Formats: sequence, C-alpha cells, structure tokens
Amino acid sequence: MSWREENGTLVRTFKTPDFLTAYNLVSAIVGPAEALNHHPDLAFGWGYVRITLTTHDAGGITELDHRLADAIDHAVKPFDL
Repeated sequence: MSWREENGTLVRTFKTPDFLTAYNLVSAIVGPAEALNHHPDLAFGWGYVRITLTTHDAGGITELDHRLADAIDHAVKPFDL
C-alpha cells in the first residue's frame, strides 16, 4: 500500500511482523524528518506503523509533505514491507 489522501493529510500504514520491526521502522523515519525539519504524526505498535503527514501551518498537504513521503519511502525500503 502506498500513500493516500485522507482528510487533508497523506497517510501510509505498514504492517510489520512484530513490535521490534515497527520500532525500527519508526527509527528509520527520524533522519529524513529531521533533515527536512518536517515531522510526521506516528502511531505504532505490535504489527503496524501508521504515518500521517500534513503541514499544519498551511492547513493541509504541501510540497513538503510530498518530499517527506518520498524520503520516508526511500528510508524504509530496506524493510521490504
């Protein structure tokens, strides 16, 4: 599954085999978020990671959200999820 628009946000959910993989996937997202100084809303637990992107100041999705989505896709590619 890839990114989808949902209520003015970009959302992507990953299914993971366990909690440690979910945690490591979230950790992989930190670098790109810090590099762009744009931070996602994250929810994770055993078997899932849900990433939500929006630019609160702009009231919705901007080019920065798309750039971070691309960077996240690249960062999590090694997980093969």
